[in-house]
Amino acid sequence: MISKKLSLKNKTVKPFLMQPFCKEALWGGQRLQHDFGKIAALDNIAETWECSTHPDGPSTVITGEHKGLLLSEVLQQHPEYLGTHPRTKGELPILVKFIDARQKLSVQVHPDDEYAKTHENGQLGKTEMWYVLDADEAAELIYGFYSDIDKATLLKSAVEGTLEKYLQKVKVYKDDVFYIKAGTVHGIGAGNLIAEVQESSNLTYRLYDYNRVDKDGKQRELHIEKALAVADVHGKAAPRQPLRVLRYSRGSATEFLCRCKYFQVERMLLNTEGQQKIAELSIGSNSFQVLLCIAGQGKLLLEDENVDYQKGNCIFIPANAGKLRLCGAAQFLKICC
Repeated sequence: MISKKLSLKNKTVKPFLMQPFCKEALWGGQRLQHDFGKIAALDNIAETWECSTHPDGPSTVITGEHKGLLLSEVLQQHPEYLGTHPRTKGELPILVKFIDARQKLSVQVHPDDEYAKTHENGQLGKTEMWYVLDADEAAELIYGFYSDIDKATLLKSAVEGTLEKYLQKVKVYKDDVFYIKAGTVHGIGAGNLIAEVQESSNLTYRLYDYNRVDKDGKQRELHIEKALAVADVHGKAAPRQPLRVLRYSRGSATEFLCRCKYFQVERMLLNTEGQQKIAELSIGSNSFQVLLCIAGQGKLLLEDENVDYQKGNCIFIPANAGKLRLCGAAQFLKICC
């Protein structure tokens, strides 16, 4: 019995790849199929929930000993994979996705944790970060209001369809980073291909949807009352891109993109090809990590096998995985609590 306990305790914790949950929307396109190899029996793939335990779109493990299980099932069986960070509380606190906006999304807003807990049956709110993978020449996004607006005017303009004249529109370029705090009225414009890191929430209050109809000829539901309750109606300065400084190590370089109380996101550049090098990441007990491959390909070098990864793959790395060894030429978003 003692030897069995010791063997379980010393068992190597291995990272694994995941299969996303794909979602269709009237604004979605085909780039996630064509550029990232996503497959789904849908007219379009608007979003892929790459790392998710949310019941509205759970991801599935596709490599390793947990192959075939939902990520939520794996973490229920192995809560230690999440780490000791207080944000986890036994559940995955984040959701990672790709978004292909062929058309513009609705003008919307998300609640914060306090409002969601009180009014949405204890759910999490939704603060998020966008990393722009690609953008058309005319691509833009909506980020709050140009100047302060009172809620009576906001309500009137939403109902009458004149809201756009108050919204701050920001030009978007490939490799941009945007932090969208809960309460910020926002919208992703047409022609944006985005990676999103957010709290594990699916609470979206639509304020305005351009009077569009879905494939059944129906307008999508608006949530004006709730949107008004949570919206920050103060004018906002145009968002500035963060100062990004590359930190180099053997075979790789990293730069911080965003750090907030909900998540931390870095961009990692891996290049071991032609150098006979292997890049190593040290994974401690504090937090799981997620690697979202946004370009390139390579291998995870595990003790008893090598796992291929490529652009579009998402890798979950349990806390206490020790040293993760990678090779290849690739770019990742590296995400943790």
